[in-house]
Parts: sequence; C-alpha cells; structure tokens
Amino acid sequence: MHLVVDGYGGDPEKLRDVDVVRNFLEEYPSAIGMTKISPPQVHTYRGNVPEDWGLSGFVLIAESHISIHTFPDRRYINVDIFSCKDFDSILTTRDVEKTFSLPQVKVWVLDRGIEHSTPQEAYNGMIVERANISLRGGSKDV
Repeated sequence: MHLVVDGYGGDPEKLRDVDVVRNFLEEYPSAIGMTKISPPQVHTYRGNVPEDWGLSGFVLIAESHISIHTFPDRRYINVDIFSCKDFDSILTTRDVEKTFSLPQVKVWVLDRGIEHSTPQEAYNGMIVERANISLRGGSKDV
C-alpha cells in the first residue's frame, strides 16, 4: 500500500522545524505497526528559487519507507508512506494533518505489491478500501 498526501495551508513554523519532521519520522513507523531499520535523515534544501526551500526527510522501514518534503514558504508538504503491510490510511492522513496543521489535503492510496499478497490479505485490503471509499463519499480527497 502506498499513501500519498499533498498538504496545503500548513503551519510554516512546523514545516520549517527539523525536529517536527525528524520526530514524525522517528515515531510514526511504530505507530502504524512498522519496523524502523535506520535512523531518520532530514536535510534542508535551498535551490535557485528562494521560496522552493524546505526540508526533505526519509526513514527506511522494513516494510519500505516514509518520506516527507516540506515547502514552508508555500505552506505545502508531500508525504509518502509506502509499505508492503496494510495500515489505516484514514487515521494516518489525519495524523499527518494534525502534525503539520493542514487545513486541506489531497490523498491517493495506491495498491502496490499486491501480487505478493495471500488471498486473505487481498480480501481484507479490498474490504478496507471499500470502507474508506464509503467514509469519503466516493472521493479520494480526505
């Protein structure tokens, strides 16, 4: 499963705070039942366009990875959580919204690696996806 979150209108203070990003990457894998296999890495990026600066963070998990890219001056963030193990995408999205004070998000949940699922895992994934669609009224936006 691959959860992709684009967040808009985030708190610029949180989006520029290395500790907020690092703590999320440090603590969140265990919060969703994943296994962190490396310490989080967070780097500041400054490019040719001044408002494009931000933080990029990454943590390897046994199940794949979590990455974050912030753009404080644009009040924008990208978060990717990719795992070969299912997790609650709605709760995770809400946690991302809360952590970075995001009033608006666009969310995509992608099925990846499902050819390695057992029939029971595939069935359970389908049930979760249908429930998520019903909760969102058929929209991919949360």
